Amino acid sequence: MAADLAQDSAALAAHISMQDPVAKFSFLHALVAGGVAGVVVDIALFPIDTVKTRLQSELGFWRAGGFRGIYKGLAPAATGSAPTAALFFCAYECGKQFFSSVTNTKDSPYVHMAAASTAEVLACLIRVPVEIAKQRSQTLLGHKQQQSAFQILMRAYRTEGLRRGLYRGFGSTIMREIPFSLIQFPLWEYFKLQWTPTTGYESTPLTVALCGAVAGGISAGLTTPLDVVKTRIMLAERESLTRRRNAYSILHGIYLERGFRGLFAGFVPRVLWITLGGAFFFGFYDLTTRLLGATNTDH
Repeated sequence: MAADLAQDSAALAAHISMQDPVAKFSFLHALVAGGVAGVVVDIALFPIDTVKTRLQSELGFWRAGGFRGIYKGLAPAATGSAPTAALFFCAYECGKQFFSSVTNTKDSPYVHMAAASTAEVLACLIRVPVEIAKQRSQTLLGHKQQQSAFQILMRAYRTEGLRRGLYRGFGSTIMREIPFSLIQFPLWEYFKLQWTPTTGYESTPLTVALCGAVAGGISAGLTTPLDVVKTRIMLAERESLTRRRNAYSILHGIYLERGFRGLFAGFVPRVLWITLGGAFFFGFYDLTTRLLGATNTDH
C-alpha cells in the first residue's frame, strides 16, 4: 500500500508538471526548499531532540544517556532529513493543487488537512527507518553504543524483518504525524492568510517563520502523548513487554505507572524543539521558495 501511495504521488506530480509549467516550478521549489529546510532544522536543533527522546525512553533520562553523547544519532538524522522533508513538501504542494481542483476551493482548511495527511504517510516511508536508527543511537542502549546507523538498521532487518524491524512503529508514527499535521498546517496557512489583514504589513520569510513557530508549538504540545508511544515502540527490545502491546495499552500502562507526567514526558523539549524547528523550517522553506522564484523570473 505504501508503495502504491508513493507511485500515485509521483504520477500526480508528473501530471501536474506536464499540464502547467508554473506547477512544474512549484514542484521543483517544494523539492529543493523542503530539503534545505529539513537539513537546517535537524542539524541545528538535534541536541534538543536527543534530550526529548531520552526523557521519553522506558529506561529514564539518566540511564538512557543523560547529557552524554548529545549528538549521538546525528548522522542518520542529517542523512534522512533532506529526502524526508523534500518528499513531504512535494506531496503537500501537489496535494493542495489536486484537492483544490477536485473540490473547486482555494485555501480551505480541509484541503490543507487532506494534503498534509497524505504527505505525512508518504514521508514516513523514509522517516520511520531514519527514526529507528536515530533514536536507538540517542539512547545509548548497551551494545548499540558502538554501532553505526547502517549496522542498527541491518540488525533490525536481520532479526525482525522489514515490517517488524525496519518499519517498526510505522503505525504509531502515522498515528502521531497525522493529528499533528491536521493541527499544524491549517493553523500555519490560516496565520499566514491573516497576517497582512491583521497587522497591515506584507508577509516575509520572517513572518512566515513566526506563523510556523506558533502553529508548531501548539501542535507539538497537544500530540506529546502520541510521541511518547511512538518513541517507546521504536526503542523496545525484541523480548520486551512493550514489543507485544498496542498503542492504547502502552498509553494506559504509562498513565498507571507515571500519570499525566509520564504521558507528557519530554513536553518542554518537544515544544521548544518544534517551535524553533517550525520557525527555521517554514522560514527557510519560504525564503528558498522566494529565491528560486526570483531566479526563475530573471531567467
